[in-house]
Amino acid sequence: MDVPMELSRILISELHDPQIIFLKEKDGHRTFPILIGIAEASAIDRRLKDITTPRPMTHDLLAGVIEAMGGTVEKIVINDLQDHTFVATLHIRQGERIIEVDSRPSDAIALGVGLDTPIFVADHVLKEVLHENIGATDRVELLRRRLDVLAEKITQLSGQLSDEGFLAEAGDQTVQEHRRQLQEMKSEYEAIDRVLKNIE
Repeated sequence: MDVPMELSRILISELHDPQIIFLKEKDGHRTFPILIGIAEASAIDRRLKDITTPRPMTHDLLAGVIEAMGGTVEKIVINDLQDHTFVATLHIRQGERIIEVDSRPSDAIALGVGLDTPIFVADHVLKEVLHENIGATDRVELLRRRLDVLAEKITQLSGQLSDEGFLAEAGDQTVQEHRRQLQEMKSEYEAIDRVLKNIE
């Protein structure tokens, strides 16, 4: 059985590679991270934000080729886990035919997010991930990386909110939203920092 999932979070940091995306069960609470490269993470982020480029990037090109050949990406299925590496399949409909194409999950998701393509994870993969023993060292490393990402974003937002030029040009709603995000990030940073201090 394939479980409907959604992309719930993407963490991008120029200080580290790989990057991290989180998938969450649509009708439940199960979630897990996938480590991906900076190029794929940037492509996912760009396509989520509908940012266009002067010329088509790789995933835009692939989407264009599929469309030009009369196909649509019907769904993405992460259907296996081999040596801690996820395996995905693109299901492309071309008329009455379904074409299954082997893919890295990162590429499949980077393509799919720009097309609102449903994401599924095979139930056995989800169970394997959730019951897999993740070492304490790996958990600490993920927390440290999240802390680094938050620190970058807190510095960026604090700088904007201290910039008189930005405050003069931005509307009240934008400034309030920035302040809300800053407070949320500071709270998360402090919570993770406390956890790391207790662990270490």
